[in-house]
Amino acid sequence: MKKLLHNEIIQERLTNEESLSIDRFPISLMIINVRSLYNVGSIFRTADSARLKELILCGFTPYPPRKEIDKTALGATESVPWKYFKNPIDAIIELKSNGIKVIAVEITDKRRSYDTLTKSDFPLCLVLGNELTGIDNNILKECEDAIEIPMYGVKHSLNVSVAAGIVAYEAVRIWKQIEK
Repeated sequence: MKKLLHNEIIQERLTNEESLSIDRFPISLMIINVRSLYNVGSIFRTADSARLKELILCGFTPYPPRKEIDKTALGATESVPWKYFKNPIDAIIELKSNGIKVIAVEITDKRRSYDTLTKSDFPLCLVLGNELTGIDNNILKECEDAIEIPMYGVKHSLNVSVAAGIVAYEAVRIWKQIEK
C-alpha cells in the first residue's frame, strides 16, 4: 500500500462544472444561526465530499463570498448548490412543499438515533442549529422528526461541523444500503 500523491488524486476529481450537473444523494443540510464562518466553510466541504443535494443557510449564518468561509471550504462553495433564507421557517415550508422530510439534529423529548433513518425518511433535509443554543423550539415545531448522535462522554455536544459530517455520512450510508 502507498499513499496517493496529490496529482494522482486530482486525476479522479470532478470539475466544479461537472459536480453541479451530477446526480446527488437526496440529502440536504440546513444550518441555522451558525456564527462561525470556519464552521460554515467546513460544512460546505462536507456537503461537497458527501455529494449532498444542497446546503441551506439560514438566519444570521454567514454565506459566501467570505474569505473565512473559503479558507475551510477549499472551493466547495463553487461545487455545492446552496441557498440562503433569512427565515428558516420559510425554507422548511419550501422543503416540505417539495416532498422533502425535515429532520432536526437535536436532543429533544421525541428523538431517535441518527442511525435509524429508513426509506420513508428520504428525500430529507437534516437541520442543525447554533453552536451554543442549538435549534430554537419554534423551528423544532416545524420539523417532522428529530435524530441525535449518542454522547458517551461528559460534554454532551459536538462541534456543529463535526455533527454535520457524522449525520451526513450516516444518511448517505443508509441511502446507499436502501438503493442496493
